[in-house]
Amino acid sequence: MPFYTMPDQEKLFVRRVGEGEPVLVLSGLGMHSWQWLPFLFANRKQYEFIIPDWRGFGGSKNCAIPEMDAISSHWNDIDALIKQLKLDQFILMGYSMGATTAMHGMKHGDLANKLKAYLHIDQTPKIAVDDSWQYGLFGQKQPQFKKLLLDIQTLLLNYKYAQKLEDLPDDIRYKLVSLWAGFIEFQSSNSYSPKIFKLALHRPFLQKYLLPIQRLDYLLWYVENYLNHDEDYREAISHVDCPTTFFIGRESTLYPETGQTLIANSLSNATAVYFERSGHTPLITEPRKFSQEIGHFLNAQSKHAA
Repeated sequence: MPFYTMPDQEKLFVRRVGEGEPVLVLSGLGMHSWQWLPFLFANRKQYEFIIPDWRGFGGSKNCAIPEMDAISSHWNDIDALIKQLKLDQFILMGYSMGATTAMHGMKHGDLANKLKAYLHIDQTPKIAVDDSWQYGLFGQKQPQFKKLLLDIQTLLLNYKYAQKLEDLPDDIRYKLVSLWAGFIEFQSSNSYSPKIFKLALHRPFLQKYLLPIQRLDYLLWYVENYLNHDEDYREAISHVDCPTTFFIGRESTLYPETGQTLIANSLSNATAVYFERSGHTPLITEPRKFSQEIGHFLNAQSKHAA
């Protein structure tokens, strides 16, 4: 059954691949569940990978937006899925926003006690930067990043009637895509990525493909989440005692390596794996190593069980 009914009666699409021990995989913002398949394929005979599409993406693109922030909503959906599948002492992999959702469950639910092992991929336990934490989203560049998000939010609020990019006037559509291109350029560690965006920016039929989400109401929901998210998960994740592995991009501009290493070192049973040539997307910049390290992580759990 690919669709599971959530507490608000919406149908969440969940891809299930492989056979064996269950592994719940939580994606980053903008990902579709199928994008994990090349990295999990080699382990499909030993593990069943359970990969939800977040609301707004893939098979869950038509789910309603609930009256709460995105991370709280995602955790509610994952909590419901865990209960429906009766998962207990299972392996969890969380990447970026998926890792934030996992930490939310550790703080506000009983997730940590249900885990056999946890893989945490390039994410900070605290988005906001303040005197107690300098390693949030974009570190010391967070004010510039928030200015970009505020500009996007303002534009979308002024055109709330628009559901799709094509619903916007031509000049406003160009402005929105330009703002998003600026965001990509701000975060990108790939020199070619902004060039591709700038090329497509001037071709109206390609513009919609530059946005990570085709529904503008969902784009606004996620933008507001990153503008307003003020949770601090440092204490919650520090109490995780199952075998834990951190994948950390040495060149991560979104979430500075130093902060991620501090958190990894705060756990009693954690290992850090560094991707020397990667920023926030090691699955793109070092795909072979990414696949291999997922295999090593899973094999370590099999040996531990034996």
